Amino acid sequence: MTKKLSRRQFATAAGGAVLASAVAPSMSRAASVAPAAASAATDAYTQQFLTQYKKIKDPANGYFSAQGIPYHSVETLIVEAPDYGHQTTSEAFSFWMWLEATYGRVTGDWTAFNNAWTTAEHYIIPQHVDQPSNSSYNPNSPATYAPEWPDPSSYPSPLNTSVSVGQDPLANELTSTYGTSDIYGMHWLMDVDNKYGYGNTPGTGGEAGPSATGPSYINSYQRGAAESVWKTIPQPTTDLFNYGGPNGYLDLFVAQSGSYSKQWKYTTAPDADARAIQAAYWAYRWASAQGAQGQIAASVAKAAKMGDFLRYSLFDKYFKQIGNCTNASSCAAGTGRGSEHYLLAWYYAWGGAEPGGGWAWRIGDGAAHQGYQNPLAVWAMTNIAALTPMSPTAKSDWTASLTRQMEFYQWLQSAEGAIAGGCTNSWNGSYSVPPSGDSTFYGMAYDWEPVYHDPPSNNWFGMQAWSMERLAEFYYVTGNATAKTILGKWITWASSKTTVTATNFQIPSTLGWTGQPDTWNPTSPGGNSGLHVTVADYGNDVGVAAAYVKTLTYYSAKSGDTASGALAKSLLDAMATFADTAGIATPETRTDYSQFNDTVYVPSGWSGKMPNGDPIAPGATFLSIRSWYKNDPAWPKVQAYLNGGSAPTFTYHRFWAQADIAMAYAVYGELIAGGGGTGGDTTPPSVPTGLTVTGTTSSTASLSWTASTDNIGVAGYTVYRGTTVAGSATTPTFTDSGLAASTQYSYTVTAHDAAGNVSAASAAVKATTTAGTGGGDTTPPSVPTNLAVTATTSSSVSLSWTASTDNVAVTGYTVYRGTTVAGTTTSPTFTDSGLTASTQYSYTVTAHDAAGNVSAASAAVKGTTSGTGGGTGPTCTATYSVTSDWGNGFNGNVTITNTGTTATKSWKVTWTWGGNQTITNTWNATETQSGKAVTATNAPYNNVIAPGASTSFGFNASYSGTNGAPTVTVTAT
Repeated sequence: MTKKLSRRQFATAAGGAVLASAVAPSMSRAASVAPAAASAATDAYTQQFLTQYKKIKDPANGYFSAQGIPYHSVETLIVEAPDYGHQTTSEAFSFWMWLEATYGRVTGDWTAFNNAWTTAEHYIIPQHVDQPSNSSYNPNSPATYAPEWPDPSSYPSPLNTSVSVGQDPLANELTSTYGTSDIYGMHWLMDVDNKYGYGNTPGTGGEAGPSATGPSYINSYQRGAAESVWKTIPQPTTDLFNYGGPNGYLDLFVAQSGSYSKQWKYTTAPDADARAIQAAYWAYRWASAQGAQGQIAASVAKAAKMGDFLRYSLFDKYFKQIGNCTNASSCAAGTGRGSEHYLLAWYYAWGGAEPGGGWAWRIGDGAAHQGYQNPLAVWAMTNIAALTPMSPTAKSDWTASLTRQMEFYQWLQSAEGAIAGGCTNSWNGSYSVPPSGDSTFYGMAYDWEPVYHDPPSNNWFGMQAWSMERLAEFYYVTGNATAKTILGKWITWASSKTTVTATNFQIPSTLGWTGQPDTWNPTSPGGNSGLHVTVADYGNDVGVAAAYVKTLTYYSAKSGDTASGALAKSLLDAMATFADTAGIATPETRTDYSQFNDTVYVPSGWSGKMPNGDPIAPGATFLSIRSWYKNDPAWPKVQAYLNGGSAPTFTYHRFWAQADIAMAYAVYGELIAGGGGTGGDTTPPSVPTGLTVTGTTSSTASLSWTASTDNIGVAGYTVYRGTTVAGSATTPTFTDSGLAASTQYSYTVTAHDAAGNVSAASAAVKATTTAGTGGGDTTPPSVPTNLAVTATTSSSVSLSWTASTDNVAVTGYTVYRGTTVAGTTTSPTFTDSGLTASTQYSYTVTAHDAAGNVSAASAAVKGTTSGTGGGTGPTCTATYSVTSDWGNGFNGNVTITNTGTTATKSWKVTWTWGGNQTITNTWNATETQSGKAVTATNAPYNNVIAPGASTSFGFNASYSGTNGAPTVTVTAT
């Protein structure tokens, strides 16, 4: 959950080709000094890793607290997802584990890797005393439903006991496996210096206040998708009502009829926990190559345990059924795996009463973001015995998750190659109805900005680089063909948007999204011709560049693509020119710091105090409840900006970024500059032979093969159904289930060893499922006839045809543009949009039924788009609404819909208030107000609205008297 939310503008940048030397400061404290084995570097890039590593570990540079906890950043005045630099996150811990695993590979010293895990267990993973009432948890009643709302002004949210929640299928199994009801996961946020003063000290279960020294758990956010960091009210994890109001901070978030109870609560960031497991995999692989796996066995076992509990992120928030869950009251409560979507969601959370209260709760999350997926970590948990969680059903859950994550990437890849946002099982966090026509993934609605909207969650290029780097590692380890295809398209796009010179570089920073993916069909994935990405602005973020470099390096090393390896080198060489005594960093101009005086929503009549005495009441601001910021050494720069001066410039050293920079040099040194690494096991197992179909039913196919051999030992097998992973096995047999009757499938098998070496694929074998009981439907629909072009514009072709017939029923049609799927429809009409002007296209159509039978293709027809002057041009409508009103202020929303036949290039909405309404904050648009007149123009990422599509922007405003709705006017080009 710790994403860098600040949108930062940079001057045009470029990068280089000569690796510069960087200053290595003297070391002053033995406990943090790298051991002498650090001289093991054999190339300039591995040496650069060691130089960067020493800077990070030098106590004089201030990356770690006195307790050995990594800070979010060296600098204290920084506001992004954490709102203070000397907080830390599970993200920072996971990057630390990964950094120390890399150090172990380079030097053979695994002490620091083990220490990172020990420190995590002591601080960031809550101990029993910090989560004392889990034994009161009832898995048949996991939590009480409270709907989410778009804006903080709609909170507190009322608890609703009339809405049914599902069954938690994990709790009893986990308790049985580990002999405790406690959760083993990292809480996402910690106040390392106890700056807020709650004193939720790990290992005490208390709320000791400002006098407590050392780290303190804290919580933040929890009030809707529009709650940016500037609108948050941080609160304690253990709330004993010592601070805040009479009920502590609880009634800022949840409304209930009875009295409030003192309680504790924690939230994980699943991408961070998965990254910790990913780091443990590399440590295990590298240590095994050194014969040192025994030295890290205990730490690796902790990672496997964390993976057992991470499965909570695979389930819907309230364990409701997955798919078409569009009404909180009528959506069924899930049982068993019926509430499991198998994707790494945004969080899972748990909490409970203080001892004696007699209750506890747990929730998953129904929203999944592409930037959180981690196929390598999941593959490791299903294929490496030391990392496979101990619970009986864990391996099958993660096996299914790997297949689902790979499908997710395919579903979300845009026409250009970038990966779109994600999906949700609970629209708006309240199981609402998604927009009409929204595409789906296993019944879950597409969301271009999952979870948070200020700023949109998938507009930061870092989400692309982080996710694709994990996919590239997965490809490097397994050779997965689907991963290679996705990466190849993504790298082609990203490379085309990258500029490098000798001393600088420019990569995407902010992205924009239009359209949507085709509804997912696992047997016939769409081509996503209507899903598009644009680059709104560029920058030279060194942390994001590090992940990008690793993506390029892993892909180049596995595929043999020398161009991606060369681009990785040029970026690394350019990054080295930004070295300073504390790391590698670039200046940032922070125009967003104008928001220090933004109002934080506090409900009317609510009042309380922060631990330092700062009042919390209506009218409070981000700064007024953090008055200690005025004593920060860097504050005068911000104050001058607030007084009307120029925006301040900072050079930040974020721990995660500095660690990833170090690792980027190490990975390039290992795989390209050093010719392949440390000389461990690089021999793959033999190819599986004798693959045979041993049996079929109407829904299963059983396989067997001759076991592979390996110079050390075969760890397992991966079975592919076509190019999709069907599952894994540790013995040479496998049964693939959930298949369609009377259908032919093609299978291959690969073998892998503990070091991650993967064999070539076996010869393919085909299996045909039986017809099933009752003689299932095997008759395809008739061929669509009379396919005709009914209209064209400069960017679209409209088609119609005579409906097909079927012995049961036709369920839909697939439209092909040449050999590419243009889309699907349930009626005999279709409009293909996003086309090039003055271009001829060829179309055919097939029909299909519920049993999956597909007709032959229709006769082809050709359609030619008109010139750029063709069509009716973009015409739009705008709808104004008030989503909440609290008497002297309100939250407004405007939705613009393109009713024309061509996509917009820009749009502008205007209106005139009838009263004294004054806008105080906006998102997803640029708004200006002069007197009563308001003008709103598109943001850089939502200027393009496809025909029939919509986009929205929102705002907060104050007023007195009446609040009548104005008449809005929209113009578009």
